[in-house]
Amino acid sequence: MTKAELVEAMAKDAGVSKVAAGAALDSFMANVTKALKKKGGKVTLVGFGTFAKVRRKARKGRNPQTGEPIKIKARNVVTFKAGKKLKDAV
Repeated sequence: MTKAELVEAMAKDAGVSKVAAGAALDSFMANVTKALKKKGGKVTLVGFGTFAKVRRKARKGRNPQTGEPIKIKARNVVTFKAGKKLKDAV
């Protein structure tokens, strides 16, 4: 499902215009992003799941084309853990 398809489905389900649904989706994504940028960032939607920021340590890797060892820098990544209702639905 693309963002446009999601906006269309949200507009139909909520009985609002596509513009309003698009604005709501953009606001949701912006606020989740803002929350995850904070230290210990985490967003929990009960029944749906939890978005969390996790720090990955620096590690050694290997270039698959040449087999040459490379260093992979430490970085933050976003994880998602599905909630019970979502797991049961899928």
